Amino acid sequence: MHDLLSEGRRIIAIGDIHGCLHPLKKLIKQIEPEADDQLVFLGDMIDRGKHSKEVIDYLIKLSSRYSCHFIMGNHELLYLDYLKNRNPDQWLQNGGHATLKSYKSDDGRDLPEKHLHLLRHCHYFLETEHYFFTHGGLDPELSIKDNLRYYKPEEFCWQRVHMQSSFLEHNNYKWEKTVVCAHTALPLPVMLEKLIAIDTGCVYTDNPLLGWLTAVILPERLLVQIENRD
Repeated sequence: MHDLLSEGRRIIAIGDIHGCLHPLKKLIKQIEPEADDQLVFLGDMIDRGKHSKEVIDYLIKLSSRYSCHFIMGNHELLYLDYLKNRNPDQWLQNGGHATLKSYKSDDGRDLPEKHLHLLRHCHYFLETEHYFFTHGGLDPELSIKDNLRYYKPEEFCWQRVHMQSSFLEHNNYKWEKTVVCAHTALPLPVMLEKLIAIDTGCVYTDNPLLGWLTAVILPERLLVQIENRD
């Protein structure tokens, strides 16, 4: 298990899973990670989909075989906030009921210790020389250095300003590195010089434009996608 993310080996970043186990397994099977590969899960591993518990089980299993790095999504954050403040409303309104069901839990406070450990130890962001990985994104009008100075790290879980069409069209980002993120579901991944965004709404199978799980392999910028047919 390697703690640090390195550009000396392939990095495979994976978008929002939201409890969708079967597309995740198919995606990993299609990628066929090599022993040295590093997997970065960009957050929102739980909620909305039917198999949050099984997804976390599978991720723990993967992390015993590969170098796995987990980013804090807004859904992990909502769940952990609930554990702290004991008010479940915001979490449950955002897909928490599906997580309770998959754990066969009344209140979500009795998750297996290994699962809680994974969720509590997610990173708000990870950086390498050329990439910055986070769930939501960064303020596009500030450098990465200034984002880290002026924002709380948990705010990166919710950020969407950089996904507005005015920024996407003009490709006008002040960042020193390429930001790799998820969070904002789009029909097609975004692949710009300074922005790679790969949430293609895996859990939203009712929407004909969404319902895909996407990974990007770096540095090649190779996309791998699996349709969610669950």
